[in-house]
Amino acid sequence: MIDMNRREMLGLTAGAVIAGSSLIQGCNSSSKGSFMSIGKPKYQKYTNGDFYKTDGTFDTEFAKKAYYEMMEYFNYPIVDRLKGEEFWAVDFGLGRFAEVGMAGIFWVNNQRDNYFGHEIFLLPDQRIPEHGHDKTDLCGPKMEAWQPRHGMIYTYAEGTPSPGVEVDIPEAEKKYWIAKTRTKVMPGELSHLEVAGTMHWMRGGPEGAIVTEYATYHDGNGLKFSNPNVAF
Repeated sequence: MIDMNRREMLGLTAGAVIAGSSLIQGCNSSSKGSFMSIGKPKYQKYTNGDFYKTDGTFDTEFAKKAYYEMMEYFNYPIVDRLKGEEFWAVDFGLGRFAEVGMAGIFWVNNQRDNYFGHEIFLLPDQRIPEHGHDKTDLCGPKMEAWQPRHGMIYTYAEGTPSPGVEVDIPEAEKKYWIAKTRTKVMPGELSHLEVAGTMHWMRGGPEGAIVTEYATYHDGNGLKFSNPNVAF
């Protein structure tokens, strides 16, 4: 048996870390991509027409398939609850799912103790339409915060418009949407409403996004959309 004191062990560990770092740098120098992207699976980028059947109706199952592919891309575990009816996808009745749509699952929605946990799924550059959550007989106006787990997002809130924000808003929504203060949110970062119930929306980054929402109780009766044509 080799007898090694603590100082010698630390020296050996440090040497291994340096060697590993040199190996990573070597891999980076021989590739245009980053080390972490080597061997990363790709997933199909779809056009809007792919999500609609020949009769024009929204193909929910095909939409879910696209999100499952994104989950695999991000190595996000597809647990049993995500394979069932609790996992939903919606185009908000607008017929532009690739531009305005989302998928989600409510992990918990507890009225008694006033808390809510939701996972949001967005395909590349996909948007959730502008909306807010008013006070109802069951709860106050909803307070929300969002944390990207994979990919990144932009959140938009009421306030002073950010420079160039108009190009982020779909042409069909420009006459409705008022939340124009843009915040870029990376994995591990958090964005939240400044005032509960105010209008807001979200856009997925270039790889799409999986986002955890922390919030007070969600009562669907308080949900309102800026675009009167939204169906949800």
